[in-house]
Amino acid sequence: MTTTASEAAVLRVIDEMHANLGQDLTIDDMARTAMFSKFHFTRVFRDVTGTSPGRFLSALRLQEAKRLLLDTDFSVADISSQVGYSSVGTFSSRFKSCVGVSPSMFRELDGFTPHIGPGENANALDQEIHGSLRGRVHLPEDRAHGHCFVGLFPTPVPQGQPVRCAVLNGPGSFELRDVPAGTWYVLVHSVPYGYEHLPSGTGEEDIVSVGTYGPVTAHQDTLLMPAEITLRPLDALDPPILMALLDLRTDALDRIAG
Repeated sequence: MTTTASEAAVLRVIDEMHANLGQDLTIDDMARTAMFSKFHFTRVFRDVTGTSPGRFLSALRLQEAKRLLLDTDFSVADISSQVGYSSVGTFSSRFKSCVGVSPSMFRELDGFTPHIGPGENANALDQEIHGSLRGRVHLPEDRAHGHCFVGLFPTPVPQGQPVRCAVLNGPGSFELRDVPAGTWYVLVHSVPYGYEHLPSGTGEEDIVSVGTYGPVTAHQDTLLMPAEITLRPLDALDPPILMALLDLRTDALDRIAG
């Protein structure tokens, strides 16, 4: 795939983010690295990655925290400092909001979660439910098959608890029922069978496949069109997958709410 000038500039900034996860990195710093004006840089970064520079940097910091929790014996306080947080409480709160479990629980469960269900605001939306979203996940022949997580999120970044979700045994058809009114993104990621112990975003990125559909707006008296989603390899321009993977080492599929 040919890299455009905008993508090359954004990749330079993402490399700088990786190199300075524990340091202050301002929008001005990033714009200088990209060799764009601050306002042009922010717009280009969002166009290329689907999210803002600040949110992308925050996601990279939490991605590194996930790796450190699994691969080292550093304390939660040490890890929070290493990824740029001055407050352990702020770090822990942000981690739980984006990953789905606390840092200590993430470590205890080896990077998994025993349950994935609707987010905290889902109950408030239940009074405005408008039907189902059906679709199909396709995986190219050169990609290894595995379980596919399908989630409905308010942004293009797969973090926090989804509003609705499903876990497929492999590529194929899905249905997200009782879709609330609003504008949503369907985000899919797949990890090959046998690699579920390697949570997405903590290494082995080339084996993870991802796909996006949306934005799609659900409102009264509107039939949602079927979503056809073809997965592709996760790459450096994709926001990290922060949410903890469902523990499929046991019969966890019965614990999906959505």
